[in-house]
Amino acid sequence: MSRVINPEGAGKERNRLVKSIVLAIRELMCQSEPDEASRDLAAYIALALLQISETVEASVGAWEKRDYWVKADRFRMEWAWAERLGKQMRDAVLNEDWATIALTVSQVGSKLSHVDVPVRHRLGKPWVGAWGQLSK
Repeated sequence: MSRVINPEGAGKERNRLVKSIVLAIRELMCQSEPDEASRDLAAYIALALLQISETVEASVGAWEKRDYWVKADRFRMEWAWAERLGKQMRDAVLNEDWATIALTVSQVGSKLSHVDVPVRHRLGKPWVGAWGQLSK
């Protein structure tokens, strides 16, 4: 029997989430006043950052099985900001602290400044309904 290869690995999921966060930041920056759409966008950014931190652990697990401890630790340190900013963003969104949200979004934007998302992308609008998920 042959191996089963999962084409949807943690790395692909992380790349998709990073690109969708960049799109959400673009949309959020276009907002003039906080409204329902802004709340959805901010909640999505928080949820996506927390999901990114989970994918980091999935990637690192495979390296640790092969005793690549240094590589695993470097990767964790490279992505440690995602969990910290995700929790900060989640708390700010739940408290509707728009000053903290703006500061956190700018920090996330600076971390993801190297990401290029084309105008014609296939990601859609994954942030629709994110406020409902976060506030549960």
